[in-house]
Amino acid sequence: MKVAGTSRVTELHELEEFRYLAFESTKLYKERMKRLHDQNIVERNFKPGDMVLLYNSRLRLFPGKLESRWSGPFRVVEVFSSEAVEIATENDSRTFRVNGQRLKPYVGMSKKKEVSELHLTEP
Repeated sequence: MKVAGTSRVTELHELEEFRYLAFESTKLYKERMKRLHDQNIVERNFKPGDMVLLYNSRLRLFPGKLESRWSGPFRVVEVFSSEAVEIATENDSRTFRVNGQRLKPYVGMSKKKEVSELHLTEP
C-alpha cells in the first residue's frame, strides 16, 4: 500500500512538471508569434493636408469582381489623439471622422492630369 502511494505521488509530481513545461513552451511560442506579428505592423502617422484613401467595409451581397474597396482620395483635416481622423472630400463640401486604421496613404498624383483629345478625320 505504501509503495503504491509513493508511486502515485511521484506520478503526480511528473504530471505537474509536464504541465509546467507545456505552459512555458506555450508562453515562449506566444511571445515569438507576437514578435513576428508586431514586425509587420506599419505605423500610420497622418498630418493635416495629407491625401488618404478610405476603406469601404460595407457588406454587399454581390460585390463587383474588380471593384476596389478603397474610395477617395480624401484630404486629412485634423488628427485626434484617439486615432480618429477627420477627413474632407476633394471639394471640401463635407467632412467626417473615421478610424485611422481604415485609412492608407494615397500615393497617386496630387493634381489631375490634363488630357488632350485628337479628333481624326476620315481620309
